[in-house]
Amino acid sequence: MIYLLYLVLLLIIELAYFKIADRYNIIDKPNHRSSHTEITIRGGGVIFPFSVFLWFVFSGLQYPWFVAGLLLISAISFLDDIKDFSRRLRLLAHLLAMLMVFWQLGLFSVNWIYIPVAFVLLIGVINAYNFMDGINGITGLYSAVALLTLLWINTYKTYFIDSSLLLSVIIGVLIFNFFNFRKKAACFAGDVGSISIAFIICFLLIKLIFQTSDIRYVLLLAVYGVDAVFTIILRLLKGENIFLAHRSHLYQLMVSERKFKHLTVATLYAFMQLIINWIIVVTTDINKYQLICIILIILSVFYIIFRNIVASRRFTKRVRCN
Repeated sequence: MIYLLYLVLLLIIELAYFKIADRYNIIDKPNHRSSHTEITIRGGGVIFPFSVFLWFVFSGLQYPWFVAGLLLISAISFLDDIKDFSRRLRLLAHLLAMLMVFWQLGLFSVNWIYIPVAFVLLIGVINAYNFMDGINGITGLYSAVALLTLLWINTYKTYFIDSSLLLSVIIGVLIFNFFNFRKKAACFAGDVGSISIAFIICFLLIKLIFQTSDIRYVLLLAVYGVDAVFTIILRLLKGENIFLAHRSHLYQLMVSERKFKHLTVATLYAFMQLIINWIIVVTTDINKYQLICIILIILSVFYIIFRNIVASRRFTKRVRCN
C-alpha cells in the first residue's frame, strides 16, 4: 500500500513540476551540441531526490546525512539548471555532500585509505552520469537496470540496505521513464536528475562494496565508465579541453552523426549493462580481480571496435544512403 502512495505522490510531484517549469520557462533549448531538436522541459529528474525524501519521511528518518547530502547536491544542481551557477560554489556543495555521505557510511572510523577510493568513485560516477545524460531514455533506463540489479542483490544475495528505499527510487525512475523514454520526450532529467540519481546509486554501491568487501560491484556501472574514460582519453590525445561541452561520446556519435534512434541507443547501453550485471551476480568461481579485468578488457575491445566502425567512412556512406 505504501508503494502505491509513493507512486501517486511522485506522479503528482512530477506533473506539478511540469506546470512550474512551463510557467517559469525552465526549458532546454537545442544548440549545436544537442542531440535533440525541440524545446523540452528541463529538470524532470527532480523526482529522484523527491523519491528518496518521501521514503525518508515515511521510514522514520533513516540515513539523515545521506539525505541531507542528496538534498544539497540536488538543490545546487537545480539552481544550475535554471541559471549558470558559480563553479566554485557548485564544487564546494558537491564536496560537502560527499563528506556527508562518507560520514553516513562511517568511513571516517575505518582505514583512511577507503576515503580517497570512495571519493574517486563518487566523483567518477557523478561526472559520468552527467556526461552520458544526452539522449532520450538513456539515464532512466540505465538507472533502472542498476537499481533493479541492486534490489535483486539485496533480496537474494546480500542484504545491505532497506529494500523500501530501493523500491521508492525505482518507482521514481519508472515515472520519469514514462515521460522521457519516448521519441519526443516530455522532459529531460537536467543536472538535478542526472547528478542526484548518480549520487543515490553511488551511495548504494559504496555501501554494498564496503559491506561485502567485493569490488566487483563497481562494474554495475561499467558501460558508462568505459565510454566516459575512453572519451576523456581521446579528447586529451586531440588536445581538447575536457571540461568544455562536446559531442564525442559514442552514444552522441551514434545519434547525432550516424542518425541512430535515441531509444535504440539507450536500450543498447542498458542491455549491455544488464548482461554484465548478470555475469557479476551469477559468477562465483572466478577471482573477483580476474573477473574485473576480463570484463573491462572485453568491454573496452568491443567499445574500440564499434567506435571505429561508427566513425568509418564506409559506415557513414551506408547510413547516408539509407
